[in-house]
Amino acid sequence: MSDQQRITVRVPAKINISLAIGPLRADGFHELTTVFQAVDLYDVVTAERAEGISLALQGPEATGLVADDTNLAWRAAALLAEAADRSRIGVALRVSKFIPVAAGLAGGSADAAAALLACDLLWGLGTPRAELDALAARLGSDVTFALHGHTALGTGRGEHLSPISTAAEFHWVLAVAGRGLSTPSVYRELDRQREASGGPADGAAPDRVVAALQAGDCTALADAMGNDLQSAALALAPELARTLEAGVSAGALAGMVAGSGPTCVFLARDRATAQSIARDIQASGTCRFAVAVLGNVAGARPATLPADQ
Repeated sequence: MSDQQRITVRVPAKINISLAIGPLRADGFHELTTVFQAVDLYDVVTAERAEGISLALQGPEATGLVADDTNLAWRAAALLAEAADRSRIGVALRVSKFIPVAAGLAGGSADAAAALLACDLLWGLGTPRAELDALAARLGSDVTFALHGHTALGTGRGEHLSPISTAAEFHWVLAVAGRGLSTPSVYRELDRQREASGGPADGAAPDRVVAALQAGDCTALADAMGNDLQSAALALAPELARTLEAGVSAGALAGMVAGSGPTCVFLARDRATAQSIARDIQASGTCRFAVAVLGNVAGARPATLPADQ
């Protein structure tokens, strides 16, 4: 066991630069091919020694969340304790939420990844990364990527990762909607659309996205990025079309719905342009807030914060 009493982990949101959705599998999930990128909008998870497991939620994006054993962060701690065969070890988790919920940014998955890492360090388990990855995949499709971060090609449900090497900086704007969208409902709408149309249409092109990232070519990336879930998200939240129009009018190289939405993500040529686009989208009144972020950041990592945070 570790003698540390408190561990704090910072974990980023993710965007899907490309999301190609395959057919529904026998296990109820869709086969997908996606290009993930981690961006510098972070949740912070603190783990302290305690009896049993408890969870507290705070921060601007914590409203409406439930702090019980259905929360992914709690489930991550319980799963790690079970895997380590140490049912009597405990933790008090505190999640400071800055990543919006039900926004297509994997905020819940990020918290699960941070809780896994924080508890592993707090309890001194030294779990090999491959085993942490396997536990992460049991918790959710995006949890493994949240552990690793940076940029990666995801297959299967998204849990099988191949890192994508890119030395370039990528600047994005996230336009966060005033309401959330349920990921299962978006997938159901996609299935309905495909059944009505007779099959999938040509959509996201992961291979072209990977090539553009490796070349550090923003113009090529803007041309290649895409999301097969966008039509379904727009059907459920048609007001997102106005957000997309606002971002492109503000100077974005390209814009699309992020993951299952309803956040919209825009690619900018540089940081100054991203900040300008964020201000213009915010002023348009088509979203709850807009923020410029940097892509290709690290995944869940220990952080040193003041004692009162």
